[in-house]
Amino acid sequence: MEKKKKLQVPHVYVLLIGIILICSVLTYIIPAGQYQMMTLESGREVVDATSFQNVANTPVDIMGFLSSIPRGMIESASIIFFIFLVGGSFTVLQDTGAIEAGLGRLTKALSGSEIVIIPAVMIAFSLGGAIIGMAEETLPFIPIMVSLAIAMGFDSMTGTAMVLCGAGCGFAGAFMNPFTIGVAQGIAGLPLFSGMMLRVVLYICMLIITITFVILYARRIKKNPQLSSMYDVDIAREDKLDLSNLHEFGGREKLILLVFAASIVLLIFGVVKYGWYMNEIAALFLGMAMVVAVIGRMGFNGFANSLGKGMADVAAGALIVGFARGILVVMTDGNIIHPILNSAANFLGQLPGAVTAIGMYIFQCLLNFIVPSGSGQAAVSIPIMAPLADLVGVTRQTACLAFQLGDGISNIFTPTSGYFMAGLALAKIPWTKWAKWILPLICIQYLIGGIFIVIAQMTNFGPF
Repeated sequence: MEKKKKLQVPHVYVLLIGIILICSVLTYIIPAGQYQMMTLESGREVVDATSFQNVANTPVDIMGFLSSIPRGMIESASIIFFIFLVGGSFTVLQDTGAIEAGLGRLTKALSGSEIVIIPAVMIAFSLGGAIIGMAEETLPFIPIMVSLAIAMGFDSMTGTAMVLCGAGCGFAGAFMNPFTIGVAQGIAGLPLFSGMMLRVVLYICMLIITITFVILYARRIKKNPQLSSMYDVDIAREDKLDLSNLHEFGGREKLILLVFAASIVLLIFGVVKYGWYMNEIAALFLGMAMVVAVIGRMGFNGFANSLGKGMADVAAGALIVGFARGILVVMTDGNIIHPILNSAANFLGQLPGAVTAIGMYIFQCLLNFIVPSGSGQAAVSIPIMAPLADLVGVTRQTACLAFQLGDGISNIFTPTSGYFMAGLALAKIPWTKWAKWILPLICIQYLIGGIFIVIAQMTNFGPF
């Protein structure tokens, strides 16, 4: 008797190509249209909510569909090469043995109480997400946390979750993130960071739920490692720690870790003080790799081989970013993003105020799959949603909260989120495995977000 074939989840490349194809077909169905852009006093460009007009259709043909992927690669080049360079740099760092030696001793020191590292790390990253919008800046920590989690008897999913879920829940429940709340409130004309008390409560709720979810999972994996979907991958990792045969932790290793720590400090300083982004962060860690290679006496060829191996290991994950960008390329070429936005605004305007608030929230959640940039989503949606809120009896503060939650929750789920896919590439976790694991948490966070939108609407969340 033949066994039934088990239904396989499509590879993420297949999923993304399918989405690009659907969007290409939609360019033949949805009438093209555009809003005009205008510049605020702050210098930021936003859409003019009163300027929508239909334009000549620009449907995406077969060549446009196929070329959207290489064009997406080009447009996402800074992210893709960021992943290559950071992944390669950390392989150089790991090949010195210093990380293995340092984490091995930390693991032994925490023996019996390993679980405490999870809330400690997640709280730290959540504050980074809530206060300074920490996202791309978390990426260098992922390989370290993965190695630490596996050494402590958890898995790579747990290590990645400590970083991504920690920063992600802080980003979604942020109380003073200048890149989302600050931009949205500025466009809506609200006092900067007003309404903070409700957002602090939101942040605490998001943090508690997320930490609980990760800890419950980590405990299950600790009891039975084979329950992990990453079990086969993790046991085959070359960068895992062997606690019974640790690398020597001498002066050279301590100096290498000191260089790494100094790089992290410089990273934070550069991001906060000078606004460093992908190029600067990649350059920083490439420089760090060169320094630690010298200290570790790897030699020129040893450094190059290690760097090349690290870049090869993250290649499949890095290229996903370009595939995902192809979705935006097709929708932009077909001029269908603004018509979708306009149709949503017209539909929401016909609903009662209480329902409109939830409708705005749902719309922002869906819009984030198309426009994953927080400030970018604010620029295209808030100029429309803020005056719409005035018309239907929803406060502008509630509209901004709907944007914040809609923009933040799916950032560690949607494959169109560049920094998130970069994180999975560095952790060597397939998106399909991560998506299946995190979906229950995402659904819970969406529910919490909806509850807070209802509370905001019922309490006339203001000042206006």
